[in-house]
Amino acid sequence: MPKILVVDDEDDLRLLYTDELQDEGYEVVGAGSGREARDLLARDRFDLMILDIQMRGESGLDLLKDIVRERDDLPVILCTAFSMYKDDFSSWLADAYVVKSSDLSELKEQVRKVLAKRKSP
Repeated sequence: MPKILVVDDEDDLRLLYTDELQDEGYEVVGAGSGREARDLLARDRFDLMILDIQMRGESGLDLLKDIVRERDDLPVILCTAFSMYKDDFSSWLADAYVVKSSDLSELKEQVRKVLAKRKSP
């Protein structure tokens, strides 16, 4: 069962993503900040990270840059309320970019695609 780390400082959204992805059969762990995500990444292995960009404290883009430098085997899906970050070169480091919506079908589809790509040689 793939293990996903969901990083979002909005508790309700993090819980929604966790519940929905668990219903899809994934093991999901949530983090409410970049610092909490770093602690979890130091202790555990994940197959995918879903990362918010605008968070209190550390920006998701700053965390993404460190992830790419330190853990290039961890795919990342950026999930943000703002489509404007698609033009930021830093966001291009992610494996996928999803604009937040009440309909989680795009996020779920990107999760499936990124995990499938990770498995293929």
